[in-house]
Amino acid sequence: MSKVNWEDYASKGFFDELISASGQARPEAAMLCQYLADLDARELSEHKTAAEVAIQLMGITFTVYTEGNMIDRAWPFDIVPRIIPLAEWQKTEAGLKQRVQALNMFIDDLYHDQKIIKDKVFPAEILAKSVNFRKQCVGVHPPHNIWAHICGSDLVRDKDGTLYVLEDNLRIPSGVSYMLENRNVTKRVLPDLFATGRIQPVDDYTSQLYDMLASMSPRPGDDPCIVILTPGIYNSAYYEHAYLAQQMGIEVVEGSDLVVGEDDCVYMRRIDGLSRVDVIYRRVDDLFIDPEVFNPDSALGVKGLMRAWRKGKVALANAPGAGVADDKVVYAFVPAIIKYYLDQEPLLPNVPSYLCMFDDDRKYVLDNLDKLVVKPANESGGYGMLIGPHSTKKERDKFAELIKADPRNYMAQPTLALSTSPTLCENGVEPRHVDLRPFILSGETPWVTTGGLTRVALTKGSLVVNSSQGGGSKDTWIVDMAGN
Repeated sequence: MSKVNWEDYASKGFFDELISASGQARPEAAMLCQYLADLDARELSEHKTAAEVAIQLMGITFTVYTEGNMIDRAWPFDIVPRIIPLAEWQKTEAGLKQRVQALNMFIDDLYHDQKIIKDKVFPAEILAKSVNFRKQCVGVHPPHNIWAHICGSDLVRDKDGTLYVLEDNLRIPSGVSYMLENRNVTKRVLPDLFATGRIQPVDDYTSQLYDMLASMSPRPGDDPCIVILTPGIYNSAYYEHAYLAQQMGIEVVEGSDLVVGEDDCVYMRRIDGLSRVDVIYRRVDDLFIDPEVFNPDSALGVKGLMRAWRKGKVALANAPGAGVADDKVVYAFVPAIIKYYLDQEPLLPNVPSYLCMFDDDRKYVLDNLDKLVVKPANESGGYGMLIGPHSTKKERDKFAELIKADPRNYMAQPTLALSTSPTLCENGVEPRHVDLRPFILSGETPWVTTGGLTRVALTKGSLVVNSSQGGGSKDTWIVDMAGN
């Protein structure tokens, strides 16, 4: 491994998170860049090895599905953090709260009066073809009128330095445990840099999550019974389910551990009998949570759970049906949704988007497939996409047919020049593309993580940051520059 030499570092054509266009460390990154430059090659290698050992000892893993097999892999982690100044983050945080507040109002409206459709702000045809609208949720009033209690919004920075919202994950967002573990590993590897007190903490997430879940309890009291409902140990996010439960001091349960009684309350099976459950943080998809209402063959859910929820006997986070707003076509309407419900201009911009359901947009997309990123409305994890500039003619022809066959299901965006961040490679530090997933909790009041999960495309030139497709992650530092 080579020593870090910032003079050799260049991220041409992209905004770099640590190094400015002039080749100088950004003010908030100066201390880190100097620290790394002072390490010799042996010390740098030792730091990298220390991180790998910590990840092994802490058991931080994720599951990859390949060719029908499930493989547990050590979490891919880069020791060079991504840094954002606190003043910028405070504006970003305000924009995220605004966005999620409007989206929750939108979801609630769709399951009640549908005023936004009657006022012709949101097209009825989009809702009519939504695969995540659940008619079983019509008329339900969840606690605080909140549907998406936990949201993970993906942010990307373009070459001009602007942070854009790329998408909102409102169904079952994952990754927050890795944000927390990234910090734990970084504190072990770079302890001296935390002594200044300028790096903002992230470790209050689980207490905030617990308080938010507790506030939803249908029974007043100081000690509600809260559980995490998991699909089981073979789920790709099971590490996170177990981690969050352990941090909050609550139970991880599977569908077979719960039963709905004749009183429509949910009970957990225990050695000493049944114990009532008040709040379920469910990590099981809508269609599998209740075989009485959705997929009758599901062994992952609880028979009667929807009945218990509709009658207010148990709270579910996120609420069933919240995914109606987790749609890449709905995403294009979020600025209008914010304006409609809050009468405010969006504080965070969307990436310009083309909806293939509209004739002019579809023609433009079909004529420019080699320049655009095309996404299906409801895929996640980076699957089912066409990245035009990196595609073959055969792939573009295939997507053209898919778009023509089902225009509602596709949208396109220009290929952004995703920002880069220095990443430790064999030849020292090299620029790699990054995104950011902060997490927003919505209860009686909204709350946003201080930073989020920075995902990094470890392959040179790649824009794909998903861990399932070869990406890794970094710690994210929000640094207070006051008094500097």
